[in-house]
Amino acid sequence: MIPAAPRWIGRPIRRREDPRFLRGESRFVADIMLPRMLHLAVVRSLVAHAVIKKVDLDAARRAPGVVAVMSSADLAGRVHPLRIVGIEGARAAQAPHPLLAAGKVRYVGEPVAVIAAESPVQAQDAAELVLIDYDPRPAVVDPERSLHGNVLLHEALGENVLVRWSRAGGDVEGAFAAADHVVEGRFHIPRLAAAPIEPRGAVASYDRGDDLLTIWSSSQDPHRPLAQLSHILGRPDDRIRLVVPDVGGAFGSKGAPAPEVALTALLAMDLHRPVKWIEDRRDNFLAAYQGRGLDAEVEMAVDRDGRIKGVRARLVADLGAYLYTSTPQVPITTGMLLTGAYEIPAAAVEMVGVATNKVPTGPYRGAGRPEACYLVERMMDLVAKDLHRDPVDLRRQNVIPPERFPYRTPLGFTYDSGNYARALDRCRELVEYDRWRAEQAKARADGRLLGIGVALYVERAGGQLWESAAVAVGPSGRVVVRTGSNAHGQGHETTFAQIAADVLGIDLDAIVIVQGDSAVVPRGVGTFASRSTTVGGSALIVALEKIQTKATSIAAHLLEAAPGDIEWNEGRLFVRGSPERALSFAEVAAAAYQPWRIPSHIEMGLDASGYFALRGPVFPFGAYAAVVEVDRDTGEVQIHRLVAVDDAGRIINPLLAEGQVIGAAIQGTGQVFVEQALYDGDGQPLTATFTEYGLLRAPQVPSVTSEFLETLSPLNPLGAKGVGEAGAIGAPPALANAVLDALDPLGVRHVDFPLTPMKLWKIVQGSM
Repeated sequence: MIPAAPRWIGRPIRRREDPRFLRGESRFVADIMLPRMLHLAVVRSLVAHAVIKKVDLDAARRAPGVVAVMSSADLAGRVHPLRIVGIEGARAAQAPHPLLAAGKVRYVGEPVAVIAAESPVQAQDAAELVLIDYDPRPAVVDPERSLHGNVLLHEALGENVLVRWSRAGGDVEGAFAAADHVVEGRFHIPRLAAAPIEPRGAVASYDRGDDLLTIWSSSQDPHRPLAQLSHILGRPDDRIRLVVPDVGGAFGSKGAPAPEVALTALLAMDLHRPVKWIEDRRDNFLAAYQGRGLDAEVEMAVDRDGRIKGVRARLVADLGAYLYTSTPQVPITTGMLLTGAYEIPAAAVEMVGVATNKVPTGPYRGAGRPEACYLVERMMDLVAKDLHRDPVDLRRQNVIPPERFPYRTPLGFTYDSGNYARALDRCRELVEYDRWRAEQAKARADGRLLGIGVALYVERAGGQLWESAAVAVGPSGRVVVRTGSNAHGQGHETTFAQIAADVLGIDLDAIVIVQGDSAVVPRGVGTFASRSTTVGGSALIVALEKIQTKATSIAAHLLEAAPGDIEWNEGRLFVRGSPERALSFAEVAAAAYQPWRIPSHIEMGLDASGYFALRGPVFPFGAYAAVVEVDRDTGEVQIHRLVAVDDAGRIINPLLAEGQVIGAAIQGTGQVFVEQALYDGDGQPLTATFTEYGLLRAPQVPSVTSEFLETLSPLNPLGAKGVGEAGAIGAPPALANAVLDALDPLGVRHVDFPLTPMKLWKIVQGSM
C-alpha cells in the first residue's frame, strides 16, 4: 500500500525518459531498418464518391524496383472486416472501414491499392502509374443533407445513418411543461485533425520458421491493435508480436490500427521480406481519422429562481464514410455527459451518426467530453444572459453538492466523488474575477471589447476496463515493472517508477519500466481516456502489494518474527519495537533466490503480476476561466488570462500533470481560434497541408495558470482520476464564453468555432 507520508508520490520530478530524446537516442518506427526491407506506397482515391469500374495495375507491376502490387481483388477470402465494438443502447451499422476499396470509394484518400518496392521512391513512382477508372457519384458532405437527401453511401443499408442512440431519465416532459424559461441553442463543432508530430507508420517482418509475425507500429499501445490485427488476419494472437517504439504524439488518432498496417503485415507474410509503411503529412491529413464534427440543438428548462430542471438535445454526428472500432463511442460519450457538473433531474438526448463522403472520425483528445462540456457550458452562459444572472453565480447555484456523491445522473453515469463548488470558487479567485469585472465596466465605457468566461467540466475517465502489470525483483534488489499501459508522451517511466518506489520504499534509480511490447507484456489494454494512472497504476499497486506480502514473509522468517510484526520504512524491513533487527529490501530480495534461506512453503523468487478492473468510470472535474479582448479593428483576440483548476484525484507527479494540462489547453485554444478540417461541396479536402490547416503558432500560445485540487476517487487504490485531456475539455468553452461576453455589447448571442480574426472582424464591422 502507499505509505501515509509518501516520499515520491506527489513530487514534481522531471521525466526520466527525456534525456534520450534530447540526445537524439530515441527510436521511432521510421528509424527501424531491417535487411532486405521493402517499402510500401498507398494509391489513394482522388474522388470522394465513385464506383470503381477498373483498377489497372499492369504498368505499376512493370515499374523498376516493384516487387508486389495489391488491390482489393487480392484480399478476397484472406481477411476479415474490421470489428465494430457494440455499445449498449446503440445500433451501429455494419460499415467497417475496408483495407482496400472494393467496388466503390467513399472519401478522398481512401486506399485503393498498395505497392511494395525496393525503395520508397520506386514505390511512390509506381503508385503514380496505377490507373483507376471512376464512375463518379454525387458527394454528400453536410450531415443534414446526408440524412434527408437521396444519395446513399452504402446502398445495402438503405440509409445514411451509421449509428443511432438515445437515452432519457427523469420527468423530461414535466420539467419543460413547468419551466418558467426554456433557453435554446444551436451549435456547430467542426472536425479537427490530430496532426501529431510523427505521422502513422509500421514495419512488419515474418519469421516463417516460427510462424511469427512481428509488427512495429506507431500506436498508442500494442494490445488493442494486436487484437484487431489477429481478427483481421485470422491469426492467433500469440503468433503476432506487436511492438510500439517511441511515438511522436497520437492524441487519440493512433488508437485503432490503420488499414495500411494490416496490408503491410500481409505483404510481409506473402513476400517473406520485411515491409515498411511510413505516411507523409498529406496522407495523414487525408486518411488518418479526424475528431469532433458535431451539430447540436440543445434546450434547457429553467425555473424563475435559476434552477436548471431539464435538458433536451438532438445531436447529429458527422462520422464520415465508414466506422472504425471506436467511432460510435465518441458522440455517445457526448450525449451521456450533457448534464455536466450540474444537479439536473431530467434529461433526454437523441444522437444520430451520419455517413458523409469524408474520412471517418474517431477519438481525438477528449473524445466526446470536450463536445459535451462546450454544449453544456455555452448553454449555461445563454441561460445566465437570458435571466440577467452572473454566470459564475448561476453555475454555483446549480452544481452538484459534495454530500450528493456518489451521484447518479439522469442519463445513467454515476459520478464517484467531487467538490465542484470548491473548484469553481478557487478558479474565481485565481482569475481575479471581481477585479476583471470592474475592469470590464471601464473598458466598455471606453468602447473596448473585454470579456470574461468560465466553464465547469466533468469527464468520464478510465472506462470499465482492466489493466495488467507485472513486477520482477532481481537478487540485487533491482525492480523491473512491466505495464500494459503504454506512454506516448505521458511520462510513464517516471510516474510508474514513483508509485513503485513509494510502495517498496526504494529509490527511483532501482526501478526500470518496460512497456510497449506484446512479447514482454502479453496481456494489457493500453493508454487512452486518461486511464493510465487510474487503471494501469492500480494494477501496478496490486502486483506491488503481492511483492510486499512475500517479502514480508521472507523477512519475518529471517528475523525470527511473525509477519504481522514486520514493518517497512524507506526500504528497510524491521521488527516492530526493535528497529535494530532489520534487513534492507535488497537483502530480502537476495534471500528470495536462496531456497535454503526461505520457508519451504514459499516459492523461490520475488515476482508477481496484477490485474485491476474499475467497477465503473471515474470522473475528474475542474473549472476554467479566461479573460480576453477582441480588437475592433482587426478581430484579433488577446488572451489576458487563462486559468485551470483541475481535480484529478491523487496527483502522482504535479510537474507532468501540469504539462498535460497546459498541452491540452493549448490544443483546446487552437480549436477555439484556428482549427477546422474543411471539405468543398465535391468532398475535396481544403485543409490537406499545414499551409491550409491552422495550428497555433508560438506567438499565439497563451500562458496558462494551472492549479490542482485533490478529491480522491473511492474506486481505485490510488484515488486517481486522470488528467491528460482536461485542458482540451475545459479551455474551449471558457475561451468561447469569454469572447461572446466581449461581444455582448454588440448584441451577439453566439458564434461557432473557429473564432478567427476575419470572422470576428466581420461581426464587429457588421454591428457598427
